[in-house]
Amino acid sequence: MSRTRIVIVGAGFAGYRAARTLSRAARDRAEVVLLNPTDYFLYLPLLPQVAAGVLEPRRVTVSLTGTLPKVRLVLGEAEGLDLDGRTVQYRDPEGGVGTLSYDRLVLAVGSVNKLLPVPGVAEHAHGFRGMPEALYLRDHVIRQTELAANDKDPARCTFVVVGAGYTGTEVAAHGKLFTDSLLRRHPDLEARWMLLDIAPRVLPELDTKLSKTAHKVLTQRGVDVRTGTSVKEATEKGVLLDDGEFVDTRTIVWCVGVRPDPLVEATGRPLERGRLLVDTYLQVPGHPEVYACGDAAAVPDVTKPGSYTPMTAQHAWRQGATAGKNVAASLGIGERAPYKHHDLGFTVDLGGVKAAANPLGLPLAGPPAAAVTRGYHLAAMPGNRIRVAADWLLEAALPRQGVQLGMVRSWSVPLDTSSPELARLPAPHREAPDDPAD
Repeated sequence: MSRTRIVIVGAGFAGYRAARTLSRAARDRAEVVLLNPTDYFLYLPLLPQVAAGVLEPRRVTVSLTGTLPKVRLVLGEAEGLDLDGRTVQYRDPEGGVGTLSYDRLVLAVGSVNKLLPVPGVAEHAHGFRGMPEALYLRDHVIRQTELAANDKDPARCTFVVVGAGYTGTEVAAHGKLFTDSLLRRHPDLEARWMLLDIAPRVLPELDTKLSKTAHKVLTQRGVDVRTGTSVKEATEKGVLLDDGEFVDTRTIVWCVGVRPDPLVEATGRPLERGRLLVDTYLQVPGHPEVYACGDAAAVPDVTKPGSYTPMTAQHAWRQGATAGKNVAASLGIGERAPYKHHDLGFTVDLGGVKAAANPLGLPLAGPPAAAVTRGYHLAAMPGNRIRVAADWLLEAALPRQGVQLGMVRSWSVPLDTSSPELARLPAPHREAPDDPAD
């Protein structure tokens, strides 16, 4: 007698947690299949530390096959959905196509970079959504400082981060410490980091106390924070701001936010600002066999009637667990439950012993906030905790290593990550310009 097949699309926070929950709950009563482009779960909150040379890349990646022994991994990226036919079409890393049939489907495809209609951004800026972008940025920053040591071009030591949310704030904070360490042997050079956002303050999605703490740390560190400022145009030589100022730079990091993966549009079901509408049980109305969670799902927030849960890792992680339990309940294992979660607070790692946090609503700054922040990450990570802690200890005791690895080129990290056609093209056929320094 064939087992029920559960297909999970995506292994981000929501998909990984759903797979782990089902691997334990369903046991031998169902076949759990996980479709994902890579063989690892990426702990995204620590990615800025990879780009800044604090953490070794493998520390923030958790093996899917190593931690989900009862789940069958299929390497590939979903390209189409047929809800009536109950199939998922995908393309594997080598270009082959395949189809997965399912009895239950969990959509956890996450989000992609949010592009704005700003001339030149897609061609000259780089996003920050995955390991390739982090590794590219790390090499690029090192390369620019090494080149600047010879040609003394200040534009090479000017780094512009657009977007002062979680990611942009942490990239700028860690990046400044990184370049300061790289330039200690070149006292005649100075790294200039700019953090831009159209919002009136950094971390606009958080309360004002956390925002003020982060702003103070950034400015004391020497980061040029420009709020109420946007980019009018990006070029090969720099960025034009909306106030008319042109900033000479060779580095533009685009962190303006994310949008739901366009794959959810293929369902043909109602959307809420690009997210797939689901009920409180994370089921898609009209298709009770389909569940959605994480950034791609508009989940009603029962703690705030009339609103939807925000696109955060905290919600995605817990929604994945709820989706897994409710899928298991549909097979007669346990009872289903609505998704309900009160935010436990937020943490922002600003590098060194600096951070901003409000665990359970208690605002913290400085070393206490840093301790809470790193403790939270160690507790939240599904693996590699000892290795991450060891890297933190080594970072505190030894100077950082500023060596290019040369593994990622600019053409392999296009900003428009939602364009699979571009991502599949071999390097010679891509239209994105080569990095002048590559």
